[in-house]
Amino acid sequence: MTQQNATPPSHPPIDAGRLWAGGAATALVAALIAVAGIVICRGVLSISILAPEGNGAWGDASTFWYAGAAALAALVATALMHVLILTTPQPQRFFGWVIGLATVIAVVMPFVPDAGLDTKIATAAINAVIGIAIGTLVASVARSAVAAALRRPGGMPPSGGPPTRGMPPAR
Repeated sequence: MTQQNATPPSHPPIDAGRLWAGGAATALVAALIAVAGIVICRGVLSISILAPEGNGAWGDASTFWYAGAAALAALVATALMHVLILTTPQPQRFFGWVIGLATVIAVVMPFVPDAGLDTKIATAAINAVIGIAIGTLVASVARSAVAAALRRPGGMPPSGGPPTRGMPPAR
C-alpha cells in the first residue's frame, strides 16, 4: 500500500507534551488559587472555609487536600480535553459544556450542608474562580497544542478541510 492510499487521521494533530505541560501548569495555578482563597477568607475576612476558624488562616490538613483536589481537577480536565480532541468534532464546545456544568455543581455544592451563609458564599466563590481558571487555561493550552502540531512539517491533514475541527489556532 502506498502512502497516497493511507487513510488520513480522523482527528487533528496535537502536541501532547505541550498540552500536558500546560495542564500541569494549570494544576499548579488551581492549587494556588485554592490556597490563596482560603488564606484570604480565613486570614483577612475571618470566614470559615473547610474547617473551623480556630485552625488559623492556613487552616489544617484539609486546606492542602482542597488544593490537591483543585490540582487533580485541572489534570482531569486536561485528560478530558485530550480525549475530546482525539475523538469528537468541536472538542472546545464539549469541553466548555462539561467544565461549565462541573463548575456550576462546584459552586452550588457549598449551599447543601448546614453552615453559615458567609462560609457558603466564600467557598462557592473559591470554587467558581478555580473552575473558571481551569476551563480557560486548559482550553487555551489545547488550542496552542493543536496549533504547534499543525506548524510541524506534515502537521496539516491531507483532506484540506478545517484542520482543527472546531479549534481555532492559537494567536
